[in-house]
Amino acid sequence: SGAIVLFIDGEEEGIIIDAREYPVRSPEEPDLEKVTRGSRDGLVETIVFNTALVRRRVRDPGLVFEITHVGKQSRSDVVIGYIDSLVDHKLLQQLKEELEHMEVNALVMAEKTLEELLIKKKWYNPLPQVRFTERPDVVAAHLFEGHIAIMVDTSPSVILLPATIFHFTQHAEDYYQNPIVGTYIRWVRFIAIISSLIITPLWLLLVYNKGSLPDFLKFIGPKDTGNIPLFLQFVLLEIGLDFVRLASIHTPSSLSTSLGIIGALILSEFAVKVGWFIPETILYMAIAGIGTFATPSIEFSLAIRIFRLILLILTGLFKTYGFIGGLVIVCIITCTTKAFGNKSYLWPLIPFNGKALGHILFRKPIPEIEKEK
Repeated sequence: SGAIVLFIDGEEEGIIIDAREYPVRSPEEPDLEKVTRGSRDGLVETIVFNTALVRRRVRDPGLVFEITHVGKQSRSDVVIGYIDSLVDHKLLQQLKEELEHMEVNALVMAEKTLEELLIKKKWYNPLPQVRFTERPDVVAAHLFEGHIAIMVDTSPSVILLPATIFHFTQHAEDYYQNPIVGTYIRWVRFIAIISSLIITPLWLLLVYNKGSLPDFLKFIGPKDTGNIPLFLQFVLLEIGLDFVRLASIHTPSSLSTSLGIIGALILSEFAVKVGWFIPETILYMAIAGIGTFATPSIEFSLAIRIFRLILLILTGLFKTYGFIGGLVIVCIITCTTKAFGNKSYLWPLIPFNGKALGHILFRKPIPEIEKEK
């Protein structure tokens, strides 16, 4: 494999020295996990550098990186990282057995292919069950909490498991700010996530039941619904929002800002003028879109978008019963989802752990957290 072996006369064992140079880009800050204050380095596509970036932050002698190979043809390097004194050894053993008996020719899409092989989930469940990150400080923080990190060579993303639903609502920005500011940011994020899920179907439901609304809510609902039913307007706007998102991904970065302005402002203005949409539907769809982009995990935000679309369709077809039924479907899917190792996906809410839930709802000072350990 290109390594050097050093043999010493009289010794029964040789020493393998990896003196190779690897093609690597500079460890730049990840686009998806930027912070206003904090480290600017990010993981890269070369696994040796990624382990070094993490070990630089975790000097614990108990930090272990175990390398294995997955894929009959690709023989992709996969590293399992954990702190021996903190990790759940039963879960670790289960992971090792899964990797050892994994039948696959190649990890074509690196960590994403590995994640789909590890997590056996129903096709209709969009919720992510592992957390991805490209920040070495986030990996180090999870290792100190007893999590397991999985690195795949050729990918800058690390799989962190087990992950609960609340892991997808947290961001490194919370801990680079003062506790009160971090708590405020966290609550704003919670509001944004909830708004991105229910604001458009809830507004549609209130419009359908406008006659029974109290006086202070009478302003809800348009005077003129336009040429297209409100329900179809929201569905078209959902698809249009994805048009803009996909176009910006495939557009050079120097032009993506201009494309977003064209898609969000000019097209929506002309759509109102020709009678396709009304201003209210565009306003609430924009709020839902901003809430989606405010979600730290892109996988979780896309899952919320799928749930929102289900709520919209059911509310548009069956009104109140559809909205309630949609919420029931979302709750059932969320409650029946399991983290890796059959762990609770809703912990610390189910089973309830007040202290751990308090750490999620409030960004507490580090000395206070250390005293509670």
